[in-house]
Amino acid sequence: MLDPLLKSLERRGYYVQAFADDIVMVFDGATALEVQRQASVALERVRVWGVENKLKFAPHKTNAMVITRKLKFDTPHLRMGGIDIGMSKEIKLLGVTIDDKLTYNTHVANICRKAIGIYKQLARAAKVSWGLHPEVVRTIYVAVVEPIVLYGASVWGSAAEKIGVQKQLNTIQRGFAQKMCRAYRTVSLNSALVLAGVLPLDLRIHEAASLYRIKRGAAVPGLCDREIERLTPAMEAPHPAQTSQLELTCLKDRDDVDANSSCAVKIFTDGSKIDGKVGAALSVWEGDAETKTVKLYLSSYCTVYQAELLAICVATRKIKKHTANTFAIYSDSMAALQTVTNLGALHPLATETRENISSISQQNKALSLFWIKAHVGLEGNERADHLAKEAAIASAKRKPDYDLCPVSFAKQILRMESLRKWGERYGSGDTAKITKMFLPNVVNAYKIVRKFEPTSQSTQLLTGHGGISEYLHRFKCKLSPGCICDPNVSETVPHIILECPAFCKERYNIENKIDRRLIAENIPDIMIGNLRQEFLDYCLKLMYIVIDRNKT
Repeated sequence: MLDPLLKSLERRGYYVQAFADDIVMVFDGATALEVQRQASVALERVRVWGVENKLKFAPHKTNAMVITRKLKFDTPHLRMGGIDIGMSKEIKLLGVTIDDKLTYNTHVANICRKAIGIYKQLARAAKVSWGLHPEVVRTIYVAVVEPIVLYGASVWGSAAEKIGVQKQLNTIQRGFAQKMCRAYRTVSLNSALVLAGVLPLDLRIHEAASLYRIKRGAAVPGLCDREIERLTPAMEAPHPAQTSQLELTCLKDRDDVDANSSCAVKIFTDGSKIDGKVGAALSVWEGDAETKTVKLYLSSYCTVYQAELLAICVATRKIKKHTANTFAIYSDSMAALQTVTNLGALHPLATETRENISSISQQNKALSLFWIKAHVGLEGNERADHLAKEAAIASAKRKPDYDLCPVSFAKQILRMESLRKWGERYGSGDTAKITKMFLPNVVNAYKIVRKFEPTSQSTQLLTGHGGISEYLHRFKCKLSPGCICDPNVSETVPHIILECPAFCKERYNIENKIDRRLIAENIPDIMIGNLRQEFLDYCLKLMYIVIDRNKT
């Protein structure tokens, strides 16, 4: 019902935006008087429209806010139907608190307060040696806390570059990261984030804001002038009354295929990716003979999913031009076929495919879609697979038939940039010295930590915070930091695993097993190698002995 009002305001040059019955109007001018004049005329127009349509707006529920960098300015005096409209320093729109200086400090404080409230409840049930499993904590963090923080990041994300905001975000994240890796509260944020395998929140906010802009046509860093693959606008989709449900039939074995092969033309499609090269292909059969083949070439950053969709789309283009009356498309990609048959899926290739199928139907041609299991010995299917692999191998030598960059690749580029920034921050930090001895590189650490389950003992090993003499003495839980081998030598993690004479036998055995000398310089290479688990087992064995001894 509000649509005519919105359009009439837009025709008069006003910026207006609405969500359900919430309307936002923006006016700009060099002086407060100019803004007041524009706003008064627009508000009067809104009031008159409401009277004409038997609707009454509520001026006492309407707020106005002046956004300016001027230190001194006159405040516009706004009225609607003789009632003053109150001025405000902050306005909350769709969950984002916008302040008059666009600092978003209030919004950040609100989301931090909400996230800390969740952490306080979680902390009661997740302790170092008992309670919630780290993966449960991770699920709560990823599914609940991050969405709370990242909501509206495209609006307020620039605020995350401020040191004060980063400190608030770090306060939230440190507690959750410590719980994810079963670390003591004294473990630094640097160590906890690396061992938990989660990005700093300010970098995640920057990622979310950048991805939002990329999805709406912004340039992708690292892809030069490549265009991002954008979903078809919902307003351009056909009206539901003009669409019909598409049928998809699954053929599980050769008998099913034989029972559904009575059409005049059969088209087998497939997509393939080999050594970073992507291709797709069609194999057209009439009767028992192959009559035509088509090879399609895609850019190296495209996915197999895009290749499968492209092959199906090109198949429908061929059918539109063919003179036969009955057709069948066979594909071994269930994901691609389901995207095509799902009328709500707005992938551009799927949208074009459905438009082609509609045109085919209007030509009084019959088209059936079939899913067949890959590599079941069906000649047409195997032929399409072979052609797709040939197209992939040769794709680097030809201009691609499809080169839109998938969103997944844009996400990968953004993630690598985030890891680079995190690595610089991690390497230049003054904390996490023990963690850096094992995991000096953030990118490698990001891959490694998810391959083994964190325990209290493993975290104590990788942080140096736990039941060893040097740490216990620091917090006055032990009289001396000395090791059992020599009271004048501090019992630290490097000393225990690399130097302590009490463990010479174990050290000799592991050095023979991994064929490497145990010195600090070799540990990073051991951690990224195939013998990482054997090395960690050796370290944890020593930590168990030391922790158990220091309990007394």
